[in-house]
Amino acid sequence: MTSQLTASAANPVLRVPPASPAAAAAYFGASLAFHADVSDIAAALAADGDPGFVVLDSRSTASWDQGHIPGAVHLPTALIAEQARDLLDPAVPVVTYCWGPGCNGATRAALALAELGYQVKEMLGGFEYWAREGFEFETWQGREGRTADPLTAPVDSDDCGC
Repeated sequence: MTSQLTASAANPVLRVPPASPAAAAAYFGASLAFHADVSDIAAALAADGDPGFVVLDSRSTASWDQGHIPGAVHLPTALIAEQARDLLDPAVPVVTYCWGPGCNGATRAALALAELGYQVKEMLGGFEYWAREGFEFETWQGREGRTADPLTAPVDSDDCGC
């Protein structure tokens, strides 16, 4: 038993023990309430009918022009407080995105919207993963697309099995 404790203490993964199953279920359940996956959003937008949410691009106009999700609302984070009520229905959940995983702009936008009373989620991966997973996007020149990056999406299937 002592050798197991010593091994766990030396192991950087188990140095802090895993949470209890109940705590883990609460944490991961909450995470899903706050985040949405790029491919789930793409599937919902591609399905017939109203997806039940609006996608909001919180980046600058120059970034928007460089590429954005078709149908997204453009509202830079700095303008949310003054323009959200004119552009967004408070009864419709909002999914925010920014550049990518290294950017917290979508988090700041989600916070600003939540403080105004909107139900909100953040799109994991941002515009970077939208493009890397091969989903079509719009630029100031029109619609574009790229081949899916095999490190982010399955090569021969639309379903990653997640």
